[in-house]
Amino acid sequence: MKLRTLVCAAAAVLITACSPKPDVVTDANNEFRWAQLEGKTVVVNYFAQWCAPCLRELPELNEFNAHKPENVELIGVSFDPMSNNELAELKQRHGIEFQLAMMDPAPAFPFERPQVLPATYVIKPDGSVKGPLMGEQDLESLENAVQSH
Repeated sequence: MKLRTLVCAAAAVLITACSPKPDVVTDANNEFRWAQLEGKTVVVNYFAQWCAPCLRELPELNEFNAHKPENVELIGVSFDPMSNNELAELKQRHGIEFQLAMMDPAPAFPFERPQVLPATYVIKPDGSVKGPLMGEQDLESLENAVQSH
């Protein structure tokens, strides 16, 4: 029985290592493949540096990130195309404390890009997508979004 478990674990590692490019790469050196996120909830927040409501909600997103459950990932995504260096500067300038999706390569999300900002999506462990949650989110709305079924 132990040998079978070991063989299965080794096969899973090899499949992961040989699988196609990740769907999302973040500045925290995280790589996400939607098929591998079983048991996790992923919160994706689209923002832009010219969007006043987006900038106003950043402290709430930072607070959510600091207190989120272990099985939740928060990823920020710039609405405007930016180089990875520009993203790093934006993160520092606005005090963003959560991971941002790198733009090179562009992230591949299981939903359409929003037309209005700010927009937040919640990808549940079963792959279903809740959202977009439109407008400024606060700690309570974010916590409710990840807890609701």
